[in-house]
Amino acid sequence: MSFSIKGRTAIVTGAANGVGLAVARSFVRAGANVVFADIDEAALTEEVGELAKEDNVLLFSGDLREKLAVANLLSATVDAFDRVDILVNAARQVIPSEPLDPDDTSVSHMLDQNLLLPLRLSQAVARRFIKQAGDGAPDESSIGCIVNLSSISARRAHPELLGFSIASAALEQMTRSLAVALAPEKIRVNAVSVGSVLSASLRGWIKDHGDARAAIIESTPMHRIANAAEVADTVQYLASDAASFVTGEVITVDGGRTLLDPAAVSVH
Repeated sequence: MSFSIKGRTAIVTGAANGVGLAVARSFVRAGANVVFADIDEAALTEEVGELAKEDNVLLFSGDLREKLAVANLLSATVDAFDRVDILVNAARQVIPSEPLDPDDTSVSHMLDQNLLLPLRLSQAVARRFIKQAGDGAPDESSIGCIVNLSSISARRAHPELLGFSIASAALEQMTRSLAVALAPEKIRVNAVSVGSVLSASLRGWIKDHGDARAAIIESTPMHRIANAAEVADTVQYLASDAASFVTGEVITVDGGRTLLDPAAVSVH
């Protein structure tokens, strides 16, 4: 079974930075047609740079929380590459929460950005998968796949990340639910749950918090921080035929961090 995605068309959201950018670049190197989608047009243009001149690259800027932007994204993708085969929902936002503040809107904002946006986009792309499949695909194959980017915050609570944690947990349940709902249509839906990844935002956080790097490494059994390319490789696996019988799974890429009991005493 092949890990290749050559010739397929992928939409990657959150492609102006972090894991989304790493996934989109990796897909281009793998020979896929890739739509780099992000709300930040300036950052998207700057980060993609000369790569935007390649025939298999398309940049799209828009607020995908809006129905018109979703429709325009699909239209632009089909106009450029005739079809879409892969959706990677990598656009995420993290904002702090005030758990006891009734006026705090972070939970609803996180649900809107990190759950409802990928849900609506997944629904639209799934309809496109079904439309372009025509008479259907062979029994052993899928007509398209969706990969959601989640976080270990779905299972590891932090008081300042109430909204993000709730939205991440909901995204993982959405992944499982959509996998069951779309399986009869031969559409696969999976997720990748990540721990600390050395993105630009984490580098900034580490710079502002001198002990952050050491704390992360100490909490990770593999004693290092992941690079975004390692997450991209896992996403490519899920998008390829090598994962043709994998759906509804949440693969954790965290160096063992969620396995570690932080307590210094034995559980016995």
